[in-house]
Amino acid sequence: MEAGPPGSSRPTELGPCLSGQRGADQAASASLQSAARAQLGRHPLAVAAVLPAGGCGERMGVPTPKQFCPILERPLISYTLQALERVFWIKDIVVVVTGENMEVMKSIIQKYQHKRISLVEAGVTRHRSIFNGLKALAEDQLNCKLSKPEIVIIHDAVRPFVEEDILLKVVTAAKEHGAAGAIRPLVSTVISPSADGCLDHSLERARHRASEMPQAFLFDVIYEAYQQCSDYDLEFGTECLQLALKYCCTKAKLVEGSPDLWKVTYKRDLYAAESIVKERISQEVCVITDTKEDNKHVSHLLEEVLKSELNHVKVTSEALCHAGRDLQQIILDQCYNFVCVNVMTSDLQETQKLLSILEESHLSILYPVVVVSVHFLDFKLVPPSQKMENLMQIREFAKEVKKRNIWLCGLLISYPQDEQKLQESLRQGAIIIASLIKERNSGLVGQLLIA
Repeated sequence: MEAGPPGSSRPTELGPCLSGQRGADQAASASLQSAARAQLGRHPLAVAAVLPAGGCGERMGVPTPKQFCPILERPLISYTLQALERVFWIKDIVVVVTGENMEVMKSIIQKYQHKRISLVEAGVTRHRSIFNGLKALAEDQLNCKLSKPEIVIIHDAVRPFVEEDILLKVVTAAKEHGAAGAIRPLVSTVISPSADGCLDHSLERARHRASEMPQAFLFDVIYEAYQQCSDYDLEFGTECLQLALKYCCTKAKLVEGSPDLWKVTYKRDLYAAESIVKERISQEVCVITDTKEDNKHVSHLLEEVLKSELNHVKVTSEALCHAGRDLQQIILDQCYNFVCVNVMTSDLQETQKLLSILEESHLSILYPVVVVSVHFLDFKLVPPSQKMENLMQIREFAKEVKKRNIWLCGLLISYPQDEQKLQESLRQGAIIIASLIKERNSGLVGQLLIA
């Protein structure tokens, strides 16, 4: 059994909350979470999670097990661990992996500085793997930091977008009913074929639901169910709630889940998951402004055009010379996109300062940070070729900071221009910046673009 390192250099928060809720729905969700948290506070529960991650991903059609497939160059399972780690009241997270992938999992824990993680070797089937995870929590082993919980959550390693509100709902329901699980409406009608391949009967879709994860149980209930479980069920079964019903007569409370609970199963799902991650780490942009009085106007104009171009994206500004507290707060608030404005200079000194601050913050451990170094230059006064020597240093800087997951590229905008032409250049520049932030195309790292 291995635990992850404490990771003292990790960011204070564990990345953006990957939630699709907005407005009133988000406020309602926050209210429910506060109420449930208060309930947990009054009656503290010992809660642990078991994460079976021993599958080979046959349906994915790729040689790498799907839980280790990369999303923005980071393994899928790391996103799921991050989602569980963010929930402070989950004390222990037991990841069940095959022996051949044990070292891979250890390296993921170390690289992304995951906390509260213990590793257990998987069995040959899903149920046997979960049983191994439960055994690790049940047994008092010498030098083992794990202890038996009152409630255990069982979740899939390939469902990375689980939120705290649904975890709270299944845990509180499990405490009352003994077992609880998330469900979703059926998308397609379920039919039963006959032995000769013809339709036997179909189920009424409105009366049935799809069983999803997470699920939660009183530990003694699910552990007893697995101890009594037949070899047939351990070999071919897939539903934990059914085991609690069959062997412990415990009827699970079914909790309506959100659309975010979907499972990464096929190769196309990886692209969908990456798209969701990109969208949600592109919701804020910080513009580092030029502090010289004569140049503030240009910085402000770019900021306003970005606000217009990046609909529903929060655009803030900050001067690097008094970075300190305000910029550090923006970093702590998990902003992963920065635009550094340089007016009438090809010097990269300000951009280098920003890169140093970002490197020291360790913000880029979990997600790539995009930095666009924008230079407003007078091409008439000084030919571009004379400026290129300085600006081409961007490529060298980009190679270095890319190793720390910071993606740097440059953008040139002609200046000064009359107001109409400047607005058009700014709009073109904003479109390029928006594309860099939203698409997060690693092929553009180190490139020098012209608006």
